[in-house]
Amino acid sequence: MPDATSDVWTPWMRRALQLAGLAEGRTSPNPMVGALVLDHAGKLVGEGFHAKSGDPHAEVKALSQAGSKAVGGTLVVSLEPCCHQGRTPPCTEAILASGIAKVVIALQDPDPRVRGEGITRLRDAGLEVVLGVLEKEAAYQNRAFIFRVCHGRPWGILKWAMSLDGRIALPNGASKWISSSGAREWVHQLRAQCDAVIVGGGTVRSDNPLLTSRGISDPEPLRVVLTKSLDLPDDARLWDTSLANTLVAHGWDVDQSKFPAGPDRLVLDSVSPLALSQALSKKNCNCVLWECGPALATAAIKQKCIQEISVVVAPKLLGGVSAQTPLSNLGFSSIEDVLMLQNESFQKLGPDWVFNMISSLD
Repeated sequence: MPDATSDVWTPWMRRALQLAGLAEGRTSPNPMVGALVLDHAGKLVGEGFHAKSGDPHAEVKALSQAGSKAVGGTLVVSLEPCCHQGRTPPCTEAILASGIAKVVIALQDPDPRVRGEGITRLRDAGLEVVLGVLEKEAAYQNRAFIFRVCHGRPWGILKWAMSLDGRIALPNGASKWISSSGAREWVHQLRAQCDAVIVGGGTVRSDNPLLTSRGISDPEPLRVVLTKSLDLPDDARLWDTSLANTLVAHGWDVDQSKFPAGPDRLVLDSVSPLALSQALSKKNCNCVLWECGPALATAAIKQKCIQEISVVVAPKLLGGVSAQTPLSNLGFSSIEDVLMLQNESFQKLGPDWVFNMISSLD
């Protein structure tokens, strides 16, 4: 086999990351993981990825496909193998039983149940372990999982569509449709990559959204309504849970008789983005999408519930001094204090542009 310090592991790890990405949006609360097995001569003999929580892990699938060809070979995996008993047995024991001689890992698992112990277990058993191949790429792919494990709340994506002059609606409230059909299809793809989609009561009253991926994701992401008053329309499309589950989050001091029929209930001690985020983390959400109005979006930013921002910009001018804008007052008084964003990517969808930016990692 090639030397561990050579670049030979990079293309194999890139393949492992590609395999991991096949399950994007479906593994929570687990991470996305891809793995492959090379025999003693360096030939690919097995591949696998973790498809969803409760299913076999990527390493086990790849080793199962490789069978006896794994003996003396190398396992390439995008995340440190687990060493604890969860819904599935420890992957480290399956690796040791397979006869694998070397394990190449992209990223150490931040989960406190693992956090280097899997690597230690393999090394103590005499296996060679190479760590850090495409580490940055692996961390970015699993940024939502890593953030939830480290901070106790899901990775939050804030999305809005606006005109070139920064408006999300006309002064009279009309907003359909600012963006093109291509951009709206992109939103459905974005929802499919998330565990939950969040709106406020105001959005339910004004837009009556459906908030599904239009069948791209199965199951559909959880639809969440955060409301202080339970002043919600009886005929909202979100109350039909035949397409997707809906969760209404509210405080204790509401008129319980106003709770709509159909959705589940979540009672919060504080009706705030942070309290909701922490609760959704406990409900196994790695990544949530905020599709809310300016007031709730601003509160989510202030409470550090937003880590990524995706903006659709349409080549239209809406005008109007009183026209709606994506955010309300963030409280900045100096340009030096404003929130800085890191542009990750942008793409053109028909006449529109989509900008994706990282907001915060804390």
